[in-house]
Amino acid sequence: MLNKVSVGVRDLQKYRLVLGNELIDEIEKLADELKGIRLCHVNATSFGGGVAELLSSYVPLVRSLGLTIDWQVIHGDRRFFTVTKSLHNALQGGDGSLIQREQAQGQYKTQNQMNAREIDYNYDVLIVNDPQPAALRHFSDDTVAKWIWRCHIDTSEPDEGAWAFLSPYIEQYDAAVFTMDKFIPPGLGVPHIATMAPAIDAFSAKNMSLPRSLCREMTDNLGIDRERPLILQVSRFDPWKDPFGVIRIYQLAREKLPGLQLALVGSLAGDDPEGWGIYAAIHTEADKDDDIHVFTNLTGVGSMQVNAFQTACDVAIQKSIREGFGLVVSEALWKGIPVVAGNAGGIPMQMTGNLSDYLVDSIEECAERVVYLLQNRELALELGKQGKENTKRNFLMPRLIRDELSLVKRVLEA
Repeated sequence: MLNKVSVGVRDLQKYRLVLGNELIDEIEKLADELKGIRLCHVNATSFGGGVAELLSSYVPLVRSLGLTIDWQVIHGDRRFFTVTKSLHNALQGGDGSLIQREQAQGQYKTQNQMNAREIDYNYDVLIVNDPQPAALRHFSDDTVAKWIWRCHIDTSEPDEGAWAFLSPYIEQYDAAVFTMDKFIPPGLGVPHIATMAPAIDAFSAKNMSLPRSLCREMTDNLGIDRERPLILQVSRFDPWKDPFGVIRIYQLAREKLPGLQLALVGSLAGDDPEGWGIYAAIHTEADKDDDIHVFTNLTGVGSMQVNAFQTACDVAIQKSIREGFGLVVSEALWKGIPVVAGNAGGIPMQMTGNLSDYLVDSIEECAERVVYLLQNRELALELGKQGKENTKRNFLMPRLIRDELSLVKRVLEA
C-alpha cells in the first residue's frame, strides 16, 4: 500500500479570530452537505516543496470539519523522479527532450502502474497533485470514485511534446484545477476545469506570529549579524527560482550597502534529485563570501526557523523565472515583510496595488528595488502592511478549503 502521511487534526475555528464568521460559516455548511464523503489527496513527497507544505495544513484543518480526508504518497526511485522532474520542467517551458524518449516514458508509465496497484481506493474523491502521479487514473481499475487533477505549476507555455504525452492522462479525470486561467492549456477536454490559488496557514509553525526580537536572536544563533541588514530568499534549490541570480542581486546591492547579508534558505525534496546538484553549486559560490549564508530543511532549519528568517529579514526576494504560485511570497507578506519578486506566474496575484511596483524582470532591476526598500524603511513597512492585508483577504487556508470543497460538491453532483 502507498504510505499515508500522519498529520492529525487542527482547529479551523481559530480562523474566526482572523477572518470573522462569514467564511467559516460557509465552509461549515459545505462540510455538512458533504458529511460521509471520503476524500484523499495523492502526491509525490511528504516533505520539501509547496504541495507537501500545503497538504500538511490543509488535511488536518479539513478533518476538524468532521470530514474523512487522508493523504497518500506515491513510491518512486531516482530514475523515476529524474524523469518526472524533467517533465515538470518541460511543462513550464523547459527542455522536453528527455520525456519524449521512449525509455523515459516507459519508466513513467511503469512506476505509475505500480503505484496504481498499491493505492487505497476506498474514497469518494481522489485528488492527484502535479505530473508525477498523474497517470494513476489511467492505470486504476476504480470506476466509482471521482478523480480530480490539481496542477500547481505554470503550464501556460508547455513544451508541446511533454504536454502531448501528459494530456491524454489528464483528460481521463473528472476535473482539473489550475492556479490561474492563463495556466489552462487550450483544448483540454475535462468535464470540470477550475482555477484556485494555493494558500498559507496563518497558525502553522511557519507562519504563526513571533516577536521580531526573538527571530533576530534565532537568526543570530545561526550566524546572521542582527545589527546589519538581511535580505532573504526561501525556495527549493531549483533553476526556475534563479538562486544564482539572487546571489548576483546581493552582490550588486552590496556595492551600495556594504554591510548587507544574504540568506538562501532552501528545501530538498524526495522527488527532486536535481536539487542536490544545485545545492552543491550554490554552496561553492557562497563559500566565496562570508556574508552569504545557505541553509536547508535537512540541516536543522525547519518551519520555525524559516518563520524566524522571514520575520527577521528586511526584504524578501523571490526571483522566480517561472512560478506556479510561490507560497513564500504570501508567507513573507503575512509577516509584514516587503517582497521584491520576479514578474512570473502566480506571483502578481499576490503583489497587487503598490506592491506591483516591486515585480521585476531582471537582476539589475531587482537589485535596484532591494536597495531602495532598504534605504526607505517607512515605505518598506507600509508595503509590508498592504501585503499582509492582501494575504489576509485572499490567500489564507480557509479560502482554499471553501474553493476545493465547492469543487468536490460540484463534481459529485455531476
